Amino acid sequence: MTVSSSRESTRGAAGLDRRSVLRGGALAGAAVGTSALVGPSAIAGAAADGDDAGGGDGGGVFRHGVASGDPMADRVMLWTRVTPSPDAAPGSGLGAPVVVSWEVSLDPGFTRIVRSGSIVTDAGRDHTVKLDCTGLAPDRWYHYRFRALGQTSHSGRTRTAPADGALPATGRWRIGVVSCSNWEAGFFSGYRHLEARGDLDAIVELGDYIYEYGRGEYAGKFGAVRPHDPPHDIVTLADYRIRLAQYRTDPDLQSLHAHVPWICTWDDHELANDSWSHGAENHEPHQGSFPDRKAASAQAYFEWMPVRPESLRDGGHLYRRLRWGSLAEISMLDLRSYRTEGPDRFDGHAIDVTGTMTGAEQFDWLARGLRSSTAHWNVVGNSVMLTPVLLPPLDPRTTAALTELLGVPREGITYNPDQWDGYAGERRRLMEVIRAAGTRNTVFLTGDIHTSWANEVPFEAADYPGAGVGAVEFVTPSITSNNIDDMVGLPEGNALSQTAQGALGQVNRHVRWVDLDRHGFTVVEFTTEYAHADYWAIVAREDPNSGAYPMASWRTRRGTDRLEPAGPLP
Repeated sequence: MTVSSSRESTRGAAGLDRRSVLRGGALAGAAVGTSALVGPSAIAGAAADGDDAGGGDGGGVFRHGVASGDPMADRVMLWTRVTPSPDAAPGSGLGAPVVVSWEVSLDPGFTRIVRSGSIVTDAGRDHTVKLDCTGLAPDRWYHYRFRALGQTSHSGRTRTAPADGALPATGRWRIGVVSCSNWEAGFFSGYRHLEARGDLDAIVELGDYIYEYGRGEYAGKFGAVRPHDPPHDIVTLADYRIRLAQYRTDPDLQSLHAHVPWICTWDDHELANDSWSHGAENHEPHQGSFPDRKAASAQAYFEWMPVRPESLRDGGHLYRRLRWGSLAEISMLDLRSYRTEGPDRFDGHAIDVTGTMTGAEQFDWLARGLRSSTAHWNVVGNSVMLTPVLLPPLDPRTTAALTELLGVPREGITYNPDQWDGYAGERRRLMEVIRAAGTRNTVFLTGDIHTSWANEVPFEAADYPGAGVGAVEFVTPSITSNNIDDMVGLPEGNALSQTAQGALGQVNRHVRWVDLDRHGFTVVEFTTEYAHADYWAIVAREDPNSGAYPMASWRTRRGTDRLEPAGPLP
């Protein structure tokens, strides 16, 4: 998404900062690995009191909580961060090496421990701990915890995927889908409501986990609800570590991480707005080398996120594929690290038939996976919207807001060059791969644009549905980041937004439903018969105790690639 900072001072007639919904990318970084063991006696100033609540008390060794991710049939990633001394804050580069022990148990009381070990962390990896816990049984829930310096972390809850070729014991894969959580714009109540459900197998996080802007540069409708740290745009490795650490102090985010494994990818704000392989919209010369900034953001991301560390090896990558038994295969894409610079968003055409969103190697990897998959559902974790969107003429204020949010010219007849619309040639090739594969069971899960959409992805938008439909796309709303009502300064559900929603659907008939105003999350369930999406809204992002309510439910039956309205999941 395109978000312009306040320093640009570009405002249209409606008084809007030039913003959209952005991305973040980078590759490289250093693995959070194991080094020679250093005993506890080497740690100076260690806290000695046991603290089973140390993961969330704000001052313990484990103050940034615990997390798990990338579940497979026999393994899952485990994560934590230790603070060995008061001066060893995130990004400080200070603090002695620490021996951290870990345990995985079949029960929350840790009476049936099945795996355990020790690992060393130090300031070189910002005192984060990541390990790939192998040797687990498929399709099971586990509990895990860490110990260091006389303290014990909160226990986390995680699970493994079903065995390859097996259906899950529950007969379903139910996941929470989230993206675009801006600290300054509000509280992360959506995470709290996802945890409270107690029925999710995983969280799929589609990018913009953090925002890189300085204080007040991209706040909410009523200003910054809580200030960013550090106060300036983040550029250095220390900056990115500090910002990630700040987000990981949010109690709702921390609790959801501890409750269920996450499957994550990045978009642009983990690095810089509208980033591509060799630059970004808001990277300025005084901020130094862009490759250095890109490497710093990637290193911090891999340190702080529970993604598998193979991504960090030379020649490695963030894009990866995970299976949920025979039910679903999910390909998580990286749409920032390899993309060519997009076409000019204001040229009135903005359809690039030669550029690449994925890069050649990632495209071939995705195509091979779609062709060879035997899963009931091919799921694609996709950070920017695939579905083509034509912007109709609207009220000037609404047009200006959509222009900024979607990145399209005010003239109204073009495509968004920062989404797949700007890489139409590659999108056509991808849709031809799907057509040739002959499987009518592809679902794109998408974030980025801070709004909710239920789309049928046509082979030819101008000939819908005559030319056929190749996939469906569920686009999740933002956790907190600005959408249309925030940008035009009106209440949710205002007449301008309602008119825009209707007009978008009339001009783009393959867009079955859209909501432009509400923040929230999506719950998606896959069975052998259907893929189903429940869209949820939070009442007020400025309220840390906000309630939530259902917006809409859409379902595609296997073998149809068409959407139909549905009732909510039980």
